[in-house]
Amino acid sequence: MDLSIYICPMYQALYNESLMVLNNEYNKPECFGTADWTVTPPVLKFRFPINESAIVSCNNNFKIIDHVGTGVFADFSNVQSVNISGTVTSMDPSAGTITYRPQILYKFSCLYPMQYLLNNTKLAIRDNNGSFISTLSMRLYKDELYQERLIIPDTGLNLKTKIYVAVVATNLTERFNVLLDRCYATTSPYPTPSTFYDLFVGCTRDPQTKVELNGASQVAHFSFEAFRFVEHKNQTTSTFYLHCITRLCEVSSCSRLLPDCSRRRKREVQEVSENATITSPAISVGKQTTGTS
Repeated sequence: MDLSIYICPMYQALYNESLMVLNNEYNKPECFGTADWTVTPPVLKFRFPINESAIVSCNNNFKIIDHVGTGVFADFSNVQSVNISGTVTSMDPSAGTITYRPQILYKFSCLYPMQYLLNNTKLAIRDNNGSFISTLSMRLYKDELYQERLIIPDTGLNLKTKIYVAVVATNLTERFNVLLDRCYATTSPYPTPSTFYDLFVGCTRDPQTKVELNGASQVAHFSFEAFRFVEHKNQTTSTFYLHCITRLCEVSSCSRLLPDCSRRRKREVQEVSENATITSPAISVGKQTTGTS
């Protein structure tokens, strides 16, 4: 997440970009911003990586907030966000007893939603909400040990080929785990078409889908068997795209955010947010059946 502050008022108050610092941490170079002169008007940017060292380094305030889900998460009664707050203050270079420079103080408070719409590619762009999404990626494997990457031939995978999927978080503090709420396939690279098929959503899952690891670490694992969409019956290969609705949960609260499959409730799964979405690589399936399932 980036915090941007206009530079011009700093110069008008007889300061410059090198005299503005986070939370009065004057002796820490990482707590100073970087000027961006390529934009109009120019701004001073501060970046807040969500890892343990960055959280404590500049003495920012950090807390977890529980709230009711909205949008694609409207069906969830409890989702989490991270709130980071603090100040950016001016550092007066005057060596004398008095000064004619006014003190500059900016207070900031930023809310990070910890739930995202992922698809099977590295998400480092189109980060519309300034959140953790650039630290999440989806990877496809061909083995149950999640060691050998899946390579899809031009002729497509055989039907019923096992596909192992890992959703991985990197460069995060150990306070968070990865939690998958829903994963589904679409015939379009975008997550909002009319044709989709749910692999799993909450406690409901496709019979061939197995959720192996979820909410217990910074990696989530599930597997499913390659299939074809019926609308592709006259095509040599059936091409689809995989998407996952993903969130990060605080380790101490992940267990209560997992669905309680002993007390199911009806869930609306039709609505899919367009936010934070990029096109995924295609998964192509041919007409032949694999020899193993």
